[in-house]
Amino acid sequence: MDTGATLSFDKRLYEVGRLERILTPALLVYADYVRENIQTTLNLVGGDARRLRPHIKTAKLAWAVRELASAGVTDFKCATTLELLTAATCGARDVLMAFPATGANAERVRQIAASFPAVAISALVESAERIGEWAGSGVGLFIDVNPGMDRTGIEQGRTEPIVELAKGIRKAKIAFRGLHYYDGHLAALGFEERTNVAHRGYDQLMEIAAALEAAGIPAENAITSGTPVFPCALAYAGFRSAPFHHQFSPGTFVYNDLRSLSQLPREWAYRPAAVVVSRVVSRPRANCVTCDAGHKTVSADAGVPNCRAIGREDLTPGDPSEEHLRFEVPEGASVPAMGEFLYLVPKHVCPTVNNFDHALIVEQGKIARLERVSARGRENPLAISLRGPESLG
Repeated sequence: MDTGATLSFDKRLYEVGRLERILTPALLVYADYVRENIQTTLNLVGGDARRLRPHIKTAKLAWAVRELASAGVTDFKCATTLELLTAATCGARDVLMAFPATGANAERVRQIAASFPAVAISALVESAERIGEWAGSGVGLFIDVNPGMDRTGIEQGRTEPIVELAKGIRKAKIAFRGLHYYDGHLAALGFEERTNVAHRGYDQLMEIAAALEAAGIPAENAITSGTPVFPCALAYAGFRSAPFHHQFSPGTFVYNDLRSLSQLPREWAYRPAAVVVSRVVSRPRANCVTCDAGHKTVSADAGVPNCRAIGREDLTPGDPSEEHLRFEVPEGASVPAMGEFLYLVPKHVCPTVNNFDHALIVEQGKIARLERVSARGRENPLAISLRGPESLG
């Protein structure tokens, strides 16, 4: 498989006219490429949109969620109440709050669920102590299974506690929706090893489902596989004949980034659909230029280099500061001019999108409109105390 360091893209496909009056850095979202990426993903699951439950931590824009919904993808995962609210207002049919919500956070989820009764909203649990927070709320529950990521959930080898927790959910008269199994930690493995380890984990997931079935509390659904493990799950035969409805939950595919494109088969032909446009603002020394896109613009959480410049993959990004990003220019190569625009593909697009308040939607090489990054950040921390429309965003 290719790596992010060797990926290159045709600059002609990303150049946008009349940028001179645009403040930089700016987030460009290419509508046609978003739609292509969505359609590619639908083709991979045989055109069955119900097989997908994308995580909208990547999409973030109400516009992008509506694009997914218009393509038939109406089941989602989210991690914040603002993402939940965005999904509920943009055509979602079913949303899982895939993050442990307790206290005021759980109350806010219950408020949103009450305000959108036509949307099936669910939460995660991993212990009996948390079940009571959801009683009488109409919110369904998924049991969070820990596949070895050791972030949340019940360890996958502990089948009996999982069965007992499902019994407790039923006893509390709450809808038991199924199993949530996020194996994102496998991203660091090579593709063959990633597939083998993922499949061994899915074998254990199937054993858990069989134990639930034997106890008379079958799992209705099982949700697995973020972007890096998506191809591994597609290749797992057990999901095609499972007694539950299986869903994949990639999120990055909507926009893609250097990291996801290095983890997925090149023949899938995904392309970056969210790019940061930046200006060259300084030439501090020979063979070195600086642009106005530091780590407060292009996230560096996935490491350095944190991006690539489209059409100038020969430029080497340095360690970004808050607002500056330096590029080394190889000997003999042309040096970008002051004021020149650089189109940057992030290494990790999800937090990069979250850095922006607005996105410019590009269609046919032109800026078509401005869209707010609706699910950026978090809700007002006093949201549960507010009344009226303000309490819903």
